[in-house]
Order: sequence, then C-alpha cells, then structure tokens
Amino acid sequence: MPCDPNFLADIKMFELLDEDDRVALAAMVDEKTVPSGQTLFQAGDPGDSLFIVREGQIELFIKDTTGQKIVLHTAESGDMFGELAMLDFGARTATAVALTESILLVLDREDLVMLFKRIPEAALHMLAALTGMTRKADELLRTRVSRNVNEEMQVHSSLLQKVADWLAWFSGSMPFLLSHTVWFILWISLNTFILGDKAFDPFPFGLLTMIVSLEAIFLACFVLISQNRQAQKDKVRADIEYEVNIKAELEVAHLHEKADRIYEAMMARFEKLERRMISS
Repeated sequence: MPCDPNFLADIKMFELLDEDDRVALAAMVDEKTVPSGQTLFQAGDPGDSLFIVREGQIELFIKDTTGQKIVLHTAESGDMFGELAMLDFGARTATAVALTESILLVLDREDLVMLFKRIPEAALHMLAALTGMTRKADELLRTRVSRNVNEEMQVHSSLLQKVADWLAWFSGSMPFLLSHTVWFILWISLNTFILGDKAFDPFPFGLLTMIVSLEAIFLACFVLISQNRQAQKDKVRADIEYEVNIKAELEVAHLHEKADRIYEAMMARFEKLERRMISS
C-alpha cells in the first residue's frame, strides 16, 4: 500500500524533495505492518530492499560464535535499516525483529534509483546513515563487555567454597598475623609468669602446640580448596579471553568488509549518477 507523502518530508533523506517528487515517490513506496515479535528477516537471507520505520521499534542483532546475542541497533520512527544488502546484492548481515507492532516503508532498488536521479544529494544522506551504523558497530566492539570471571565463579560457589576463600584470604592478612601474635604472647605469659604453678598449659606448652597444629591442618585444607578454585577461575578467564579474541577478530574483519562494500557500492552509484547527469 502506498505511504503518506507527508511522512516522507520528515525523513532526512527525503527532505530535499519537493511536493511533486514526494507524491511520486510515495506512490512507489510500499507500506508494511509487522506484528510485535515477528522476524522481518534473518542474517544470511537475501535482501533487495531497505526499510524505514514509520511507527514502532525494530531490533537489529547478530549472534557471535558462542551464540551470544549482540544488539547492534534499535530502529525507531524515521530510522533506516537494511540498506547494505540492497546496495551490494549480498545477504542480510543481521536479524531484524519487531519489538512492538511496527509500520515500515519498503524501498527497493528502483525506488532508490529514482530518488537519486531526482536528488543526487540524497545519496550522501544514505552514506551518512551507513557511516553512522559503522561507527555504532565500532563503538560496540570497543565497549562490549564480556563475562566477568569473578561474577561467573561467584554464581557457582557453594557456602563452603566461599568460607574457604575468605579463610584463605584472612590467613594471609596482617590482622591474622597480629591476632596470633597477641594470642601467643598472652598464652605464654599466662602459663609462665602470671599463673605460675597454677598454669593450665605449662612449658613446653603442649596444648598450644596441639591447637596450632590442628589450626595449621585446617588452614592448609582451606588454602588448597581456595587454590583449586583459583585454578578453575584461571581456566574460565582463559576461556573468556579466547572468546574475546575471536569476537574482536571477527568484528574487525566484518567492519573492514562492510566498509569496503559500502565504498564500492556508493562509488559505483555516484559514477552512474554522474554519467546520467552528464548525458542529460
């Protein structure tokens, strides 16, 4: 169904069109309603049209090699998406899903050629939109947060493991050393100078020796438990670092390919438009 010409006037790419051109373009542009939750297209699907959101929200996302969802952009009223596959005749690079019931304008290649013939400057607006998407992808790559190894291990920690971690930390701290120093001084003082013949643990302090030995055994077990947990944490950290390296490599390669395709497609269009303008 044809769209409303008045809506085209509010879109940056069409703002230079006069009233007659907008009416002519609106007659060619189709309007499509997408229910909430419906998938408009998936990554890898062939694409020969771009979309402009009139109402609603469309989420654009991809999935990385580990299956995690990466949201690239949420297109709202006036936003354009799906232009890359239309320009380079390639497959869709992302999946589009309607977050709410949405009304979209659908432009195919013929509509775009007619627009560029009438207003060549509109190609610059499209190039600006493509550049904006590339910048967002670059920012996403730079700031995307991977799994936190400490949070990952904390979720799977039992109460005993948490106690072992705390005891291992406390046994290597200054409060632990100072408290034991004070304890030993008081114990030895009580059983030598203060209590004298009434000492409950006279020299060579057998009870103190037994208590300290038992404490050392339990502390050694807790420290070993904590070390095993640290080894598991290091393994998770190594896995996360590997995933991050793979993601970074794939995203950088994807950005380079996208930039090359955008440049080639736009240069070809500019050359075609220039030849047509010269011939006319």
